[in-house]
Amino acid sequence: MNQRTPTLLYIDDDSALARLVDRGLTRRGYRVIHAASGEEGLERIRRAGAEGGIDVVALDQYMPGLDGLETLEQIMAIPDAPPVVFVTASQDSSIAVTALKAGAADYLVKDVQGDFIPLLHVAAEGALRQAELQRAREEAEAEVHASRDRYAALAAERELLLREVNHRVGNSLQIIASLLHLQASSAAQDEVKAALTNAMGRVAAVAQVHRRLYTSQDLKSVVLNQYLDSLLEDLRRSAEGNRMSRLTLKAEPIEIDPDRAVAVGIIVNELVMNAVKYAYPDGAGPIHVELISRGDDLLLSITDDGVGDNVKADPRSTGMGQRIVAAMASKLDASVERDPAHSGTRIVLKFQRVPPAPGKNNHAAAG
Repeated sequence: MNQRTPTLLYIDDDSALARLVDRGLTRRGYRVIHAASGEEGLERIRRAGAEGGIDVVALDQYMPGLDGLETLEQIMAIPDAPPVVFVTASQDSSIAVTALKAGAADYLVKDVQGDFIPLLHVAAEGALRQAELQRAREEAEAEVHASRDRYAALAAERELLLREVNHRVGNSLQIIASLLHLQASSAAQDEVKAALTNAMGRVAAVAQVHRRLYTSQDLKSVVLNQYLDSLLEDLRRSAEGNRMSRLTLKAEPIEIDPDRAVAVGIIVNELVMNAVKYAYPDGAGPIHVELISRGDDLLLSITDDGVGDNVKADPRSTGMGQRIVAAMASKLDASVERDPAHSGTRIVLKFQRVPPAPGKNNHAAAG
């Protein structure tokens, strides 16, 4: 592909010198257009779109009408104006400084014999390269801004989709929990009723996480004190009679990822329901849930003041709750211990606020 011949607009009222510039730069591969005044040069630049582009301008300082500096100021106000090489016969360096501050790409001193033409060629080449670099930089910046805008739009769309997914999943799980509650209410056998109620609590624990994510500004974390408060409120509403009236929560506003929040919620559900069934054979009693931070670790405890080790074994028990707690503790990489100093039952889980690195397995088996 042939490279396009660059066009230089030479603005100077000296027609003889303009012919010298034309001959000198034409030999060097330029197309030269002459304008005899600043007004004519400005008009030619403004018409450049229709009559062929102007790539670079050589602008004389002293001209009748608009002088070079006045013309330069108006050229710089034209959108996408070509670069300007300011040309003058004066040796006054302050003129160069003024021209460069006004936007000229370069500056040189001319002579009437045309000896400056090679320097004009070098200056024009430099101005063209500078303009090309500026265009490339502006295009790159525009592409960066466009990429950022596209990324922001995709991120916003992804967040909206995630919210919608969490909303639908949360609603679906809540419907399942409600159906299990209805089924449990109509069940004639106590073991069936208990199994359905337990299943309802497990489903509700997961549904609460999705509800939290749908209403939260942060889709990557769940605030545990708010989550556990809502979860325990669900347990109070689902409990028969008044057996949950003394269920209390003390928790710090700790944020963890949604998957681990689900594991925490299911553990709390299982241990609270276990305390409801076995801690107080003769009625209801206090059950305390506490979550605190200790350095990089989190301590979750479920405590009752009931019969403790004196609880009678239930022959109908399948051990499902204990297996679920052990599985969720493994997911959290948590240790699970019973506090031997407590007169009732106090189960303490200890796990790291941030998941340990892959390959580091520190959890202890559930007791």
